[in-house]
Amino acid sequence: MKTLKNKVQLIGNLGQDPEVITLDSGKKLAKFSIATNDYYYNKQGEKIQDTQWHNIVAWGKTADIIETYVNKGQEVAIEGKLTSRSYDDNEGNKRYITEIVCNELLMLSNK
Repeated sequence: MKTLKNKVQLIGNLGQDPEVITLDSGKKLAKFSIATNDYYYNKQGEKIQDTQWHNIVAWGKTADIIETYVNKGQEVAIEGKLTSRSYDDNEGNKRYITEIVCNELLMLSNK
């Protein structure tokens, strides 16, 4: 059970092509977002789709694979951990971001 403390598993579709950055150190960083869909019925019996967007980051060899093989619209399964960070924007406001750091990626479709 110790490994389940901070584990996220998602299946979704990429909303845009991944952004891949090569840092000065030579290490690669891939950033992208995926959409997951859930459905429920409202009081009138209408089926409602609820879409949630998730920010994903991947490092190293996983980022290399994403750069080469993953594109907008593609369905992927990811496993990783949930992280939060903050930064100051150009206007001096503190911004908070929650991301999933991907350590495993499975390509489910070839769009």
